[in-house]
Order: sequence, then C-alpha cells, then structure tokens
Amino acid sequence: MDNRTGEMEVFVSAAELQSFSAAGRRLRLSPSAVSKLVTRIEDRLGTRLLVRSTRSMTLTPEGEVYLARARQILADIAETEQIVAGGGKLVPRGLLRVNASVGFGERYLLPLVPLFLEAYPEVQLDISLSDGVIGLIEERTDIAIRSGAMDDSSLKARKLLESRRVIVASPDYLKTHGMPETPIDLANHNCLTFNFRRSLNEWPFQDPGSTEIYRLPISGNSSVNSGMIMRRLCLAGCGLCRVGQFHVQPDIEAGLLIPVLEEYNPEDIELIHAVFAGHEHLAARIRAFIDFLAGYVGKGGKSAPIP
Repeated sequence: MDNRTGEMEVFVSAAELQSFSAAGRRLRLSPSAVSKLVTRIEDRLGTRLLVRSTRSMTLTPEGEVYLARARQILADIAETEQIVAGGGKLVPRGLLRVNASVGFGERYLLPLVPLFLEAYPEVQLDISLSDGVIGLIEERTDIAIRSGAMDDSSLKARKLLESRRVIVASPDYLKTHGMPETPIDLANHNCLTFNFRRSLNEWPFQDPGSTEIYRLPISGNSSVNSGMIMRRLCLAGCGLCRVGQFHVQPDIEAGLLIPVLEEYNPEDIELIHAVFAGHEHLAARIRAFIDFLAGYVGKGGKSAPIP
C-alpha cells in the first residue's frame, strides 16, 4: 500500500534534523531505512531533494518546496483528526513547546501557565527558558519569545511588547560611587556587560537638545548571559546595567533600582515578539497560546492579530 504521508513524515524529520540517524531515532527507524524512504520519494519525483555529504545535509530548491508542502499536509491531517475527534470543533490539544528568555519567562510566562492550562486542559506545555537564540525547527519548538529584529524571513511573528531600555543602579551603589551626571562619567563606574551580544556593551546616548545619537563603549568587572542575572547583580549593588525596562519596572517602582542618565536616554525600543513557523493554517494549540499570551502581556504592548 502507498504510504506517502509516512514517507513525508520521514522526510520532514530528516530535513529538520539534517541527519538520517537523528531522524531514525525520532521515528524509531534505522538510518538505512530513513535513507531508503527518502530515496524512494526522490525516485518517484525524479528529482533530488537532499544533497548529502559525509558531514552535512542540505535541501535543494525542490526539497525546500517539498518540505514546506509536506509540513502543511501533515498539519492538515492532524487538524482534521482533531476536528473529527472533537465532534466537529477544533479543540487546542497536544504538546506545545515554548522557549523564552529567562527575564520574560519569569515576569510574564510562568505566571500565565496555570491560567492557560485551566482554560485549555488538553494542551501539554513544554517550556524552556534561555537567553540564547534557538532554531525553532532544529529544536522542534512551536513558539519562541524573542527580542530584537527578525532575521529569519521564513518565520512569522506577533508583537507582544514594546519596552524602552534604561540604565539603572541600586541606591547602595549610587550612595557609594555617586550619581553619574553625564555619559562620560561612566568611565569611572562599574558597568555590567553581556557576554553574548557585543552591541549591548556599547550604550547609545543622545545629548539634550540634540538629534544625534552616539555610542560609548562601557566596561566592568562582570559579564553575564542573562538579563535576569544582570538584574540581580544590579540589585545587589554590583554596578550599573542597561536592560529593557520590563525587566526592572517593578524594582524601579519599589525604589530598589534608580534610573540613571535619563536626560541622555535616546528612547530606543526593545521589541518582543512571539515567533513561530509560517504555516498557512496555524495549529490550534499555537494560536490559542499566542492569543492568550498577547491578551495577558499586551495591554501596553500594542499587539496585532496573527497573520
């Protein structure tokens, strides 16, 4: 019997993982079985879909088209079965993998989890918090919460939040080291830095009455890879830091952190999006979570509907 959907599932796994062995482990098949099934598809279509070498595997242009359509067909089949099983109604269900930065996760995502699971009890959440950028396909992640510009045009995004960046310090640090009056004064202060993104360690400023924005390199005795760790060091009086205001707004309101050099703040904005693979029909569990998250976070976030 012709089992093209099964072949598609094998091909999608091989293409996503870029490995017949990894695809075999995912599907409980031998690497040779995966290779034979991919070759069978190519023979039937009369074209090469994957270019294999001893160390890499890349998609041909035809393979890109086949991968996109195969993903959609498999998603449509799963959605059809869900509709039938749900009595004609598409009920969000199944495993949903979400990745977010530590700061966003602690501030917004984790408090949302019990509310979402109460509303959608047939969804199982798999949440990872990390400040490194992950590949959605490679990590089999449904939704990633990311800040900054979108680099991958194959992904879609929904804006969740706009947050200006601020420089802050604890009252104890400022009492000991003094309040910097101008950006040049930062040369005499301990400025906490990130070790994963060089541009974050050159702080932009704009002089009062000027439209020109300039950047100053800063340095300090501590580098971290997480906005939340940065916040905690700053709260402990270790130095000044520059982060998205959403990280530290409760601390500012409580008087635990004090904004610094606000008259020189260029009001640059950090955009935070929910990012997901661009499919024509979005899985119900993904759409439900993004809508729920946008409603929870987006009161001041000017969120837009999913495209």
